[in-house]
Amino acid sequence: MIEHSLIRFGYWAIFFGILLENFGIPIPGESLLIISSVLAAKGKLHIGWIMFFGSMGAFIGDNIGYAIGHFGGRRFALKYGRYVFLNENRLNKLETFFDKHGNKAVVISRFIAGLRQFNGILAGIGNMKWPKFLIFNFLGAVLWVLFWSGLAYFLGSQAEILFETFKPYIFMGLVFIALIVYCLVKRKNNCAES
Repeated sequence: MIEHSLIRFGYWAIFFGILLENFGIPIPGESLLIISSVLAAKGKLHIGWIMFFGSMGAFIGDNIGYAIGHFGGRRFALKYGRYVFLNENRLNKLETFFDKHGNKAVVISRFIAGLRQFNGILAGIGNMKWPKFLIFNFLGAVLWVLFWSGLAYFLGSQAEILFETFKPYIFMGLVFIALIVYCLVKRKNNCAES
């Protein structure tokens, strides 16, 4: 299905697919980049255009998510958040988190499925300053697209097999790294308070 859409709609399928994924609609963005890059390795698409349209889709999609979170997300979270244990206190903690660690969170969450889709919305709800979000969102978008499309392009047709084989381990590895970073930051903050 993805390959058929890519062949039929080309780079616009990449742009809109990744844009939609990056403001919260669950579309397989990594798979889209990998399959399109494998097609580029076979000479059916151009890798440079994949990287350009993928980066722009990711960047613009996250900015749409940020706008949704900033202009209506907090009100929505306060109204319906109680169903998922979200309250004013937790939203204030989210704001504090984005004040201190927003730049790192925006870049790193790009590589974690689930967080990537809600990254912009959470940054908007957390009142991260838009110019700061803009810079780190662009950096994260470009790094994410370059990583997945570059890896798939250089691995060629073997990329699909490798991705499906190691996908669960990649996710677990990234979660493990995120937990280590979180523990180190928390430990550093606890030491600073002592």
